[in-house]
Amino acid sequence: MVGSRLKTTPAQEPTSDIVEKVEKIVLEDTRLKKKQLSALVGVSDTTILRILHDHLGMTKVSARWVPRMLTPLQKQQRVEASKHFLELCSGDPGSILERIVTGDETWVHHFEPESKQESMQWHKKGTPPPKKFKVSESAGKLMATVFWDCEGIILIDYKEKGRTITGEYYATILEKLKDAIKEKRRGKLTKGVLLLQDNAPVHKSKVAMAALHTHGFESLVHPPYSPDLAPSDFYLFPN
Repeated sequence: MVGSRLKTTPAQEPTSDIVEKVEKIVLEDTRLKKKQLSALVGVSDTTILRILHDHLGMTKVSARWVPRMLTPLQKQQRVEASKHFLELCSGDPGSILERIVTGDETWVHHFEPESKQESMQWHKKGTPPPKKFKVSESAGKLMATVFWDCEGIILIDYKEKGRTITGEYYATILEKLKDAIKEKRRGKLTKGVLLLQDNAPVHKSKVAMAALHTHGFESLVHPPYSPDLAPSDFYLFPN
C-alpha cells in the first residue's frame, strides 16, 4: 500500500469577536491557563496563543497574563495613580491603609494537592518512610469573590453554580460587603472605605459603580494592566 500524503489545513485567522471574547475573559481572570481559555472560547490552544501574543500583545508572567509592553499612556496612568496614592498618604499613612479594602475573583478547586513540603512527616531512623498515594486534582471548582483588608478576610462570596457574574450580581456582593464591614470592622464605615479593585468589566459596570457610591465606598484608582498593584494577585491568592 502506497503511503498517502497527509494534508494539513491552514489555521484560520481568529475573528474580531473571538479576540474580544478572549480579552474580556483574561481581564476577568488573569490566571487562566491556555487550555481553560480554549475550552471557554471553543477554539484550539494554538489559536488562543496566537490571540494572546499577536493580537493582544500579552505574555505569561508569574502565572498571570499581562501586557508585554505598556504604552506611554498606560505608563503615565500608573504614574498618576501612584501620585494620587502618595497624596492620600501624605498626612497620616497609617489611617489611609486602615481604610483600604481590596477584593478580586479567583477559582477555588474542591481539592488542592499538598506540596512536597506540606506532606513531610516525622518518622524514626531506620523505619520505612510513609507512603504518599497519588491523588488527582478534582475537576470541580467554584468562583469565589474575596474582600480583605490589613486585618484579614472580611467577606468570601461563592458564586452559585450556573450563575454568571454580572454587574447586577457584583452589586449584590457590594451590599454584602457593607454588611460584613459593619459587623466585623466597627468604625470603618464611619472613617470611609477606600475600595481597591481592578478594572474588570463587572467592577466598572454602571450598576456596580452606582452600588459602590450608594454604600459610601470611595474607589481607589487602579491603572489598567497592573496586576502588580493588585494585592490579591501578588499576595493573597498565591499564598
